[in-house]
Amino acid sequence: MRNVKLMTQARFAKQGEALANVALPHTWNALDGQDGGNDYWRGIGTYEIDLPDPTKGKKQYIEFQGANHVATVYCNGRELGTHKGGFSTFRYDLTPAMKSEGNVLTVVCTNAKSDIYPQTADFTFYGGLYRDVNFIEVNETHFDLLKHGTAAVFVTPHCSGKTRVDLFPVNAAGCTITVELKDAEGNVVGSTGVDAEEHAHAIIDLKEPHLWQGMADPYCYTATASIVKDGEVLDAVTVTYGYRSFRVDAETGFYLNGKNTPLHGVSRHQDRLDKGWAISKADHEEDIALIKEVGANTIRLAHYQHDQYFYDLCDHTGFALWAEIPFISKFIPSQEAYENTISQMTELVAQNYNHPSIFFWGISNEILIGADNEPLRKNLRDLAKLAKSMDPSRLTTLAQVSGTPMDSEHNYITDVVSYNHYFGWYGGDVHQNGPWFDAYHKLNPDIPLGVSEYGVENIVKWHSAKPMNHDYTEEYANYYHHEMLKTFAKRPYLWSTHVWNMFDFAADARNEGGIQGRNDKGLVTYDRKLKKDAYFIYKAYWTSEPMVYVAGRRWVDRAPEERNITVYTNCENVTLVVNGAAVETKAAVDHAVVFENVALKDGENTVTAKGCGCEDTITLNGVAEHNPDYTLPDIAEAMAVGNWFDEVSDNEDSDEIVVVDGYYSVEDPVGVLLANEECLKIVKGFMMKQGNLTVASMLTTLRDMMGFYKLTQFSSMGASITDKDLAQLNRLLSRVKK
Repeated sequence: MRNVKLMTQARFAKQGEALANVALPHTWNALDGQDGGNDYWRGIGTYEIDLPDPTKGKKQYIEFQGANHVATVYCNGRELGTHKGGFSTFRYDLTPAMKSEGNVLTVVCTNAKSDIYPQTADFTFYGGLYRDVNFIEVNETHFDLLKHGTAAVFVTPHCSGKTRVDLFPVNAAGCTITVELKDAEGNVVGSTGVDAEEHAHAIIDLKEPHLWQGMADPYCYTATASIVKDGEVLDAVTVTYGYRSFRVDAETGFYLNGKNTPLHGVSRHQDRLDKGWAISKADHEEDIALIKEVGANTIRLAHYQHDQYFYDLCDHTGFALWAEIPFISKFIPSQEAYENTISQMTELVAQNYNHPSIFFWGISNEILIGADNEPLRKNLRDLAKLAKSMDPSRLTTLAQVSGTPMDSEHNYITDVVSYNHYFGWYGGDVHQNGPWFDAYHKLNPDIPLGVSEYGVENIVKWHSAKPMNHDYTEEYANYYHHEMLKTFAKRPYLWSTHVWNMFDFAADARNEGGIQGRNDKGLVTYDRKLKKDAYFIYKAYWTSEPMVYVAGRRWVDRAPEERNITVYTNCENVTLVVNGAAVETKAAVDHAVVFENVALKDGENTVTAKGCGCEDTITLNGVAEHNPDYTLPDIAEAMAVGNWFDEVSDNEDSDEIVVVDGYYSVEDPVGVLLANEECLKIVKGFMMKQGNLTVASMLTTLRDMMGFYKLTQFSSMGASITDKDLAQLNRLLSRVKK
């Protein structure tokens, strides 16, 4: 039988430094990857791990459940191989290199820039052995541990009860394989035996299997496969699986086991404050609990393969998952990069084949931030074909960047499509979302459309009675999310919606809203300690257990013009009580009640909302004037702007745009312009001079996220760029040689 031992200690050094003891899992970017400045260390780190002494007559393997981005592994100085891709499980056979004692494993790991995805994206790429490392011993005869990092046992269930189990043993000549299927209570409900061929398969029929019903009833079975010779079990593997059917209709959305089940949920990154990606099982469990509490029934696991333990939790909780590879943001036109996407997709599908919670394989995210071309399209087509060939039972999807044309060829590669839309934050107005969805649905009535990302920065120390786009207040975030939920409620054809994001996460290049190194679009803070107001808007929409929540509890000091009280609820009516006296009872509209101009006394006030047997209380202070500590200081004060525009006379009235060969112009994509430091300063300075502070503050972020746009398309983001403005800016840019 097999024995697995978790490796918990190592010696680690960055390149050029001395080894020091560390605990595993480990990342070298736990702190510098979250502090801003886009300067976190990306390089080579070396680990040394002392291995247990081998057992005579056994084979030894080493298993890594995540090593970012590239890891080369040595045992006692002998190179075992190099794995490219930071998110999947991989193993090496240690046996030929093992000594009787004193064995040392060396892992040279790097998160430096290369042709391995991801390389450009809006999150920190933590380096290191950030997931579990296991030492495994097995008999010579065992299930293939080198089968793409899997258990080498694949279960294909059908709701009729017909169950196919594919098995891949090694060194098993003359053996048989027994397969037992057990229900959730551990009862054997089916079994069979087959010869232990190199690729064996067993068929077992169950009568009326208990279906996996998502959040309502996530019922799981297990399959145990055992290699047997002369009555002795030489190796055994147990995997979890479930019986369910599903489909997606372009008009009415997602169906689970024949029942229309609208998918509404969140996206999730895996990092944590002061831990990066080196998180614990308890951290995973807390994330699951928070996502379940808010009422989600689907999770998009962005933008890479997540920990197997998290998928296991989702199996038993009932979430419908979108699992994807990090083919993201910018296409890398090299053979190595192409092969890496194929490898990562192969491992994603193979390693997660048995999970009943997974329904969709994601092949890319916002890959059209860079230029479109045929090699990119071929890469996408090949990934979609690969996923379908490995697993015909699930659907393929991708997340399109907002500017992808509705009739783009990219929208016809996968089974279903989703878009990342930020109307109301990066540009435009929140009310543009609905009309865009309708226009797409009208143009492509047979293509199921989903929303893979939407959200706004939500920084809980900023507050306003008159919230507006890009003030970073909690109140604008509340308004935005509420409007999005109203929009979705009117459009049942959307096959899924995924909030960006469930949790704040590290993006070391960011410096927004007074916070460095973080994307603050989460419904929950980075440390998971605080649920923002917007969390409870979703809870009001998505849950049935009675709840009321008084918003604005961090906006304590309230001036006379700041005394509207908003309550989010799934109750029909809410009563507001202030300082023990009932003020008013109002009916909820779209899961919200607004009590206007509530009378507060000077100093401390107790405000309670009551409805359907539950209540929520906050404390507010009545003050005479707005507290300036709630307002983000003027963005302009934080920006050093040179006089890059002073050479242009204000009397130049020409609106002619002249493109000079070999020089930059406003006709170049924004990503191209902002990649050049001189052009970046010119554009930023020009925007500041024109009073377009919002656009000026966003330029660095937009370089990677929306880089294919031209400056002429930024007017919807508050830029109000006239033809004369563009001509003036073009004259400045045309002085910079490419």
